[in-house]
Amino acid sequence: MIGHLGINVPDLGRAVAYYDQILPLLGFETFFGDITQHSYRPADGKRGTYLFLYPAADPASGYSRERAGLQHLAFVVPTRTRVREVADAVAALGSEIVHAPREFPEYPPPYYATFWTDPHGFLLEAVCHHDRD
Repeated sequence: MIGHLGINVPDLGRAVAYYDQILPLLGFETFFGDITQHSYRPADGKRGTYLFLYPAADPASGYSRERAGLQHLAFVVPTRTRVREVADAVAALGSEIVHAPREFPEYPPPYYATFWTDPHGFLLEAVCHHDRD
């Protein structure tokens, strides 16, 4: 199991403002933060991977999922309804929806997901692995 995942962001303040609005829908809450980092943990005492955001040492280099490194993050959510709620929430924040909520037959079923980019272009996914609405 992965204990935590650290992601460098070009603007920590902007990233925190964004993720503070989105991660609760994905089952996370703030763990701690200061000017050098900000972190989230699974909400309600659940076990799971913590997410840390750090200010990038070279923010001008930007992010590309085409280069070597992390391609995207997928968050498992409990229902297909939550997948749609996440898509609506991120769209309201101005995120680009890469794939609207739908089934993805190219993945083992049932696979219902949406993909979008955060303010820095990082690809994110909310996925439900069952037919429950």
